[in-house]
Amino acid sequence: MANQHSPTGSPTPAEAALAAELAGLRLLLAQRDADVATLRDAAAHAGARQNAFLALLAHELRNPLAPISLANTMLAKLPDPSSGLLNVHAVIHRQVQDLSRLLDELLDASSLNSGTMTLACAPVPLVALLRRALQTVQVRILERRQQLQLDMPEELTVHADPARLAQAFANLLVNASRYTADGGTIRVAARAHEGRAVVTVADNGAGMEAALLPGIFELFTQGPRAPGRSEGGLGVGLNVARKIVELHGGTVVGASDGLGRGSVFTVSLPLAAGEAGAPPGGAAPAARRILLVEDNLDANDTLGQLLLAEGHSVTAAYDGIAGLALARTQAFDVLICDINLPGLDGHELIAQLRRTAGAHIPFAIAMSGYARPDDRTRAIAAGFGQYVVKPLDIDALLALVASAAVTGFIAAAGNAR
Repeated sequence: MANQHSPTGSPTPAEAALAAELAGLRLLLAQRDADVATLRDAAAHAGARQNAFLALLAHELRNPLAPISLANTMLAKLPDPSSGLLNVHAVIHRQVQDLSRLLDELLDASSLNSGTMTLACAPVPLVALLRRALQTVQVRILERRQQLQLDMPEELTVHADPARLAQAFANLLVNASRYTADGGTIRVAARAHEGRAVVTVADNGAGMEAALLPGIFELFTQGPRAPGRSEGGLGVGLNVARKIVELHGGTVVGASDGLGRGSVFTVSLPLAAGEAGAPPGGAAPAARRILLVEDNLDANDTLGQLLLAEGHSVTAAYDGIAGLALARTQAFDVLICDINLPGLDGHELIAQLRRTAGAHIPFAIAMSGYARPDDRTRAIAAGFGQYVVKPLDIDALLALVASAAVTGFIAAAGNAR
């Protein structure tokens, strides 16, 4: 039935009640929107405060760690150290490494959650990344007598920042080892599927309840400990792993059939262009003419032998002055140069080489024991194309030397002459 108005044209009581109810609903909706905006702002401020706190905490805790590490190094350099002293040195060294790893996780969580982490990506064999990750956790797995089963094809290539993506895989492996009992099994497998690389890290450890699965990648979330294990953690590793994978255009998901039934983490990443249907094998990497400048005799000789074994030609120099002289008088494809050199440091070597009229400029890779962003920035600003941190990841370095990026640089340099 149509609404009836009063003879005077004013709303009926029913209409007035309905209008009042609608006005009340509009006020409630407006208040809800205001509350949502307030909560969103509060969450953003809380996130910013959390990230600032994590960064500050990590930096402040590094201050006492530095002298502890230096003092421990001095212990090992004492004349005729006893076996007991060397054992103490080894214990301190391991614990400093563990603390440094935890601080790195805090810094990474902060930079990832604030969106300030940047990547230096290049085509990288997936197997090299997985091997690098395995090296990080090998001692942990051996100490627990855990069995590691691997199924890693050699031909898959992804476009990645080698250090960061290897770190993500290492975090997944650390998580698997932490929640798996001594003598347990960890399986790592990789395959190509519909243009993507799919990597699984599975264990037969503690497993997870279904209710825990949706939040396992959140900061500071931890699952039940494996039987007999008391090792702690910050609940940061999985969060860092997920965000690094996502920065590479990938996804990572976790699954478990329940407590005591193990867990499986699956990473999916886009394959590098041209790799989705590429057959195994292919052309052998081109041989490079390499100038290696490193003042440590053993390090120079060992790295030179590894490069020679890959089919490259290597000319060695043991100080900056000799390295610059060789680079000015001979044509090299790649320069691998330590930063802290006697006579002339790496920064000045590459700067002077670039200022030399008519000199052939190779693709320059800096080596250093310093991993701070400022050290990397300074090296790149001096003229290096890449910066690698000691101890070197040999697989990643060999992949870089043989990469398409270096091939393109060499071709461009040849055309410019």
